[in-house]
Amino acid sequence: MGFRNGFTRLFAGLVLLLGSITTPALAAGLMTPANSSLPPLQIREQHVTVDVEDGYAITEVEQVFHNPNDQDLEAYYRFPVPERGTVAEFTVWIDGKPVIGEVLEKQQARQVYEKEKAAGREAGLTEKDSYKAFDVLVQPVRAGQETRVRLVYMQPAFVDTGIGRYVYPLEEGGVDEKKLAFWTANDSVEEHFSFTLNLRSGYPVDALRLPKHPQAQIQQLGPQQWQVTLDNRTATSEEDENSESANFAPPTTNGQPANAFTLDQDIVVYWRHQQDLPGSVDLVAYKAPGKDRGTFMLSITPGDDLPPITTGSDWVFVLDISGSMSAKLATLADGVSQALGKLRGGDRFRIVLFDDRAEEITSGFVDATPDSIRHYTETLMQLKPRGGTNLFGGLSLALNPLDADRPTGIVLVTDGVANVGKTKQKDFIDLLESHDVRLFTFVMGNSANRPMLSAMTDASNGFAISVSNSDDIAGQILNATAKLTHQAMNDVAIDIDGVRTADLQPQRIGSIYHGRQIVLLGHYWGDGPAKVTLRANVAGQDKQYKTRFNFPASGGDNPELERLWAYATIQDMQREINYFGEEKDLQQGIVDLGLEYGLVTNYTSMVVLRDEVFEEYGIERRNAKRRQIEKLAKEQRQANAPASNRVDTAQPMYTSNRPSYSGGGGGAFSIGALLPFLILLVGGGLRRRH
Repeated sequence: MGFRNGFTRLFAGLVLLLGSITTPALAAGLMTPANSSLPPLQIREQHVTVDVEDGYAITEVEQVFHNPNDQDLEAYYRFPVPERGTVAEFTVWIDGKPVIGEVLEKQQARQVYEKEKAAGREAGLTEKDSYKAFDVLVQPVRAGQETRVRLVYMQPAFVDTGIGRYVYPLEEGGVDEKKLAFWTANDSVEEHFSFTLNLRSGYPVDALRLPKHPQAQIQQLGPQQWQVTLDNRTATSEEDENSESANFAPPTTNGQPANAFTLDQDIVVYWRHQQDLPGSVDLVAYKAPGKDRGTFMLSITPGDDLPPITTGSDWVFVLDISGSMSAKLATLADGVSQALGKLRGGDRFRIVLFDDRAEEITSGFVDATPDSIRHYTETLMQLKPRGGTNLFGGLSLALNPLDADRPTGIVLVTDGVANVGKTKQKDFIDLLESHDVRLFTFVMGNSANRPMLSAMTDASNGFAISVSNSDDIAGQILNATAKLTHQAMNDVAIDIDGVRTADLQPQRIGSIYHGRQIVLLGHYWGDGPAKVTLRANVAGQDKQYKTRFNFPASGGDNPELERLWAYATIQDMQREINYFGEEKDLQQGIVDLGLEYGLVTNYTSMVVLRDEVFEEYGIERRNAKRRQIEKLAKEQRQANAPASNRVDTAQPMYTSNRPSYSGGGGGAFSIGALLPFLILLVGGGLRRRH
């Protein structure tokens, strides 16, 4: 038990470190050339509406841009790509009426936009800048006038160990040097900012909270329905003064209102499911009228039957000290010191640093004694930031030497992207697959290369955790620790017999850690009974879990599933491109799916034109029709109370309840109340992957 408590404290120190060093360098907002002599455009209003339902979230962002200048200008708004999020609607108000954009191949969309810009006609464009950001361009914003736009994006919404988490990303990571050198961001909403999240759950929710926005109003509308609102017009002056993270800018001398809202801090919302819910299988399906093929989302929430593990470990800390970490190194040293101080006697560690080169400041594995911890903490305190990010060099050094007789975990902490040495995803995956080790990555900030870092952890059967500056850090401690103190389900595979299914995403499930859900998206034909079998290896033993239920013949009010499946497939194709390099067939596959399902990708963009101009270019209004179907379905869902989508009640797949965290009820649960349960966690160490 001593090691297990020490292991918990180790991760406590590490995650506290992460929470304290994610300092934003650039926020979402209107971009202005650094050498521009014109007053910047303004964001007069920004209204965010989020609908979280079982399995996915839909975010609508409506903005009003104002041009204070005496000449027409182009608005350029940039915000971080949400985790696994894709733009499904971009609308610009033209002549007082909303016009929904259509998706074209990226180069074609840019050409059409530039042509309309040169002609002085209203147009808008949304592009994706790889994994970094979505760029929204609107022109012209008339002199002295306002322009209204709306952006809608979709993303999965998972529940982990009974707790759901939604992030509205606003903080930039400061790793895009070209953008930082040329652009400045106006991140202030001058007049009115509002954020509304509507939560509808198939299972009872007993608490909801926003860790960094205590001024938010939380309302429970029913056992399965909650609403949270954040509005700078309703905040009191006392809240403004006392809340460190209220986002309300202080009064200025240029006439800006005192309650202006700054877009420099993520909004993170947590909700907690009721305790003692059963392990379950949930099915949401949609089949368009007259179609034989439907789309489904199958969510499997395992019961809590994974046993604890009790072996000790070696740890290798791989720490990013590149230029973007310049303001964070002192806190980095303190955090590593705290983490190392929680190791038990007999455990060992190494510390590897990387910027544009890599070096190990330990000489092989070091026993975690007070003297060694003090020595290496003093060494870390003297570090200076240096250059680029040679991530490959850091990992290569961390993997050599390792002790084959001891389980080893690699803890990678980075807020940047690989830009020195080897930078291709294939190089990293090949490196990790050549070693018997698990990689655990803490992805700091919204501009980190999440696709590559996640692919690396998947290749080693580890996991990646995204960390926002607005996260509840104690909650992240609990979440990470529970994953590593229990056996995982390895080599997970799911078979569906009876109903014909195909095009499943993900194609490979890999390992599932304690508390995590398994979510499958795919197509099915026909209807009727299906037998579902989950196979996995747990601690060297093969296990099976089975159930039976019916797939629906028609209907369903979740047409968004089609886009979610399409984007999951696009992400899978993009991973192949990142691994093997540019490949025309894969690129064309992404373009085809983007066009068919109206999605902004690395190879497709969304353009808004006047209605008559769409006709001139011969652009079919497919996305406008799809959005109309989705909006009607959303209205139908909201007209009814949330219902359970559980389908394994007749033959439960699991006999035990799902994992959850303890805590009292109430409208705003305190993660602090959960801290005593850290010492009750059982198990420890790591098993090398099979």
